Amino acid sequence: MDRLKKFVRPHILTIKPYSSARDDFKGSAEVYLDANENSYGPVTGGDFNRYPDPHQTKLKGVLSKVKGVSPDQIFIGNGSDEPIDLLIRAFCEPERNKIVILPPTYGMYKVSALINNVGVIEIPLTIEFQIDTDQLKKTSFDYCKIIFICSPNNPSGNLLNSQTIIEILEEFDGLVVVDEAYIDFAQETSLIEKLEQYPNLVILQTFSKAWGLAAIRLGIAYGNPYIIEILNKIKPPYNINKASQEMGIQALEIESTKNEVVEKIVAERNLLAKKLKALSFVREIVPSNANFLLVRFDNSESINDFLRKRNIIVRDRSRELHCEGCLRITIGTPVENDRLIQVLNEL
Repeated sequence: MDRLKKFVRPHILTIKPYSSARDDFKGSAEVYLDANENSYGPVTGGDFNRYPDPHQTKLKGVLSKVKGVSPDQIFIGNGSDEPIDLLIRAFCEPERNKIVILPPTYGMYKVSALINNVGVIEIPLTIEFQIDTDQLKKTSFDYCKIIFICSPNNPSGNLLNSQTIIEILEEFDGLVVVDEAYIDFAQETSLIEKLEQYPNLVILQTFSKAWGLAAIRLGIAYGNPYIIEILNKIKPPYNINKASQEMGIQALEIESTKNEVVEKIVAERNLLAKKLKALSFVREIVPSNANFLLVRFDNSESINDFLRKRNIIVRDRSRELHCEGCLRITIGTPVENDRLIQVLNEL
């Protein structure tokens, strides 16, 4: 606890969090006249006139059983972007502290740091999209509070070496945030099982990918209860709406359906990779543990333009480090994937 406490910005420790009406009263009552809600109900009908549970108690209860962690190890955010931002705000002093990122990687780590006026140290991945341990050893981590590691990585799709991540957890005097947005599609299991062993570990996951619920914006941070307590202290009081909480619970209750969909996506990923390799202008396909493929093409710009004209949208990643000539292709349905191959064959 003392080790984690020293990471927190000192003034955060003194802040008294906002106390909402739902914090002042817990349980159920016959008449609610405490939160200045519209007692006549929503104009659209339904039961959305009352503020949602600010602590997402039911959702965390179900999630804790699925993931095998305690509810006090779970933070629910408005997408994963919210805990990313809150972690930086809670632990990094503007104009003093820094975060570490491993490009090419998810762009919001850097954006959130810059918004909060926090420095960014970039340690590029190797050409094989793995952590450069030699460069890590040469880097000064003075004033660094957080290392963000995306595994499976975006945009490359590969898993980063888990043993290297463990070594970083053991040696880095700060938080190590492992973003596992795509872990459901991977061959390895989550590092959630390491939470008890490493109090400086934070795991990010999401309902947006494998669960197919990108529109409801549910992200999760798993970590030491003290870290979760800090995040809850500084979050907006009602950061997760009622509909999102309810849909999250419904999804968790049919986890087997999610697993079936993941199997279909992985099978399609393997089939699509095989078909893409047969094309003469495909130079490389990065082995993927995600729901997308990073594909290096001859003349990727022209291919991307051709696909757009045929109403097929992929993501141009050619300006990212080590991604020259690369397009990132999300795994679609069999019909969508066949259409992609059909159009590419027209070239």
